[in-house]
Amino acid sequence: TLRKPISQSSMADWASKNLNMHTQGIFRRRISISNMLSWNGGSIKKPMLITSNRTIKKEACEMFKLVQSYMGDRQTRMDRNHVALVTVTKCWSMQGLRDELYIQLIRQTTDNMCYRSLAWGWELMAISLAFFSPSPKFQSYLEGYIYRHLDSDENIAQRIKELVDLKNKKITKSRKKRKQNTEDEGLPISTYAKYCYRKLQKVAVTGGKKGLRKPTVEEITHARNAIVTPSLFGSSLEEIMLRQQDIYPGNKLPWVQTQLSQQVLALGGEQTEGIFRIPGDIDEVNALKLQVDQWRIPSSLSDPNIPASLLKLWYRELEEPVIPQQFYKECISNYENPDAAVAVVELLPELNRLVLCYLIHFLQIFAQPSNVGRTKMDVNNLAMVMAPNCLRCQSDDPRIIFENTRKEMSFLRMLIVHLDTSFIKGLV
Repeated sequence: TLRKPISQSSMADWASKNLNMHTQGIFRRRISISNMLSWNGGSIKKPMLITSNRTIKKEACEMFKLVQSYMGDRQTRMDRNHVALVTVTKCWSMQGLRDELYIQLIRQTTDNMCYRSLAWGWELMAISLAFFSPSPKFQSYLEGYIYRHLDSDENIAQRIKELVDLKNKKITKSRKKRKQNTEDEGLPISTYAKYCYRKLQKVAVTGGKKGLRKPTVEEITHARNAIVTPSLFGSSLEEIMLRQQDIYPGNKLPWVQTQLSQQVLALGGEQTEGIFRIPGDIDEVNALKLQVDQWRIPSSLSDPNIPASLLKLWYRELEEPVIPQQFYKECISNYENPDAAVAVVELLPELNRLVLCYLIHFLQIFAQPSNVGRTKMDVNNLAMVMAPNCLRCQSDDPRIIFENTRKEMSFLRMLIVHLDTSFIKGLV
């Protein structure tokens, strides 16, 4: 569920307390907050946000040039992919720069007279949200800014026209000035805003890209493409099935689910100690995720923990869990009753029922005594590692979360032991 973002007055209050107010002219007059947060064609001499870190102070000014380069407002020899890579890598490596980047993007996408530049600014924001989240302190401010642009296309077009008219009145003599462009170049701004809004909700929870490997050009390209072509991760089951309609029209189950499951078995996962409990190398998992999002499974895989970790991630990141939220109470109410637990499965929407039954059938393979002897993952352990990926407690109360975690595990255990999934064999 989406939180209602903070009001515009609260955002103004936040800005007044956190902006590192700039000055101009020989008398060093303070720039107003509205000017601080409006598009700027020049460079900046100090960060947008208050900081005492010298490295951040220096890097922030250089990063502003990179933002301008990506948006086409500053000439550079680097291509835009490389500019994005350098920008994202700086922030990914240096946590103190992240809020600074987001506030710079807010500035450069406010009162921007060039639609193409504006769209590229939003694009860079979307790419950045694939790698790192803002700080909790800054999240509500960014959320409020994005929220105001969810249905703003007509207002933006009108605002650009007003700004261009105003500037044309001021410029009476012919002289070189920034190219003004009110034509729609690329996607509507609301498309970027909607994507950023959803991405912000998720990255605030997941924390963004993990691992030791720095971001790559492939990941930058993938993050940009995801704006238009949703990822197989983090989407709804319905969206995933719709996307695979053209490639695998006959499939009744998500390709990503069946392929990753089969890979775990093909690599001997049912004979691997600690499968699903021991995580695969995070950088290898990230690399496999990129391939899977392009409908490819590499032949070079050797460690079953890699596809097993990615499979868990796929279930966990589904927009709505495999067992939809409206069935959650029934699940935790029937965590000790086998017949009632099985009955809940029959009530699920058809697609959710098939996906859940496929997962349970898959886990039942690992629960066989001959495999448990090797994996040390009995039905209790399997339920413990998989339950959080199928059921999501909505409460913020630690006591309720703790109590429900036990019930979620018990419910999934009931299904692994008692659910008849024989019909799943051969279904894809």
